Amino acid sequence: MTHDPSHTACLELFEKLSEYLDDELDEQICRQIEAHASTCVACRACLETLRQTVALCRAMRRTEASVPGAFSDRWKEYIRKMASEAMSPHKS
Repeated sequence: MTHDPSHTACLELFEKLSEYLDDELDEQICRQIEAHASTCVACRACLETLRQTVALCRAMRRTEASVPGAFSDRWKEYIRKMASEAMSPHKS
């Protein structure tokens, strides 16, 4: 996975991040992901963000804390709004 302008390596890395963080990939693929992330700022940021998110989720499970319903509802509405805006044509 070397840097290429079409971002093919970035997309390949992105597709495997979950498996990478769960230690489900073979050693060679893990080394490729680590090598690419060491040279690609965007992929390194994505990997670190996902790593922190997974750690937070695992910590929440251990404490059996839950997200308050009102927060969950507001978050879902925000996601719907962002998706709607992303899919609507831009106004000039």
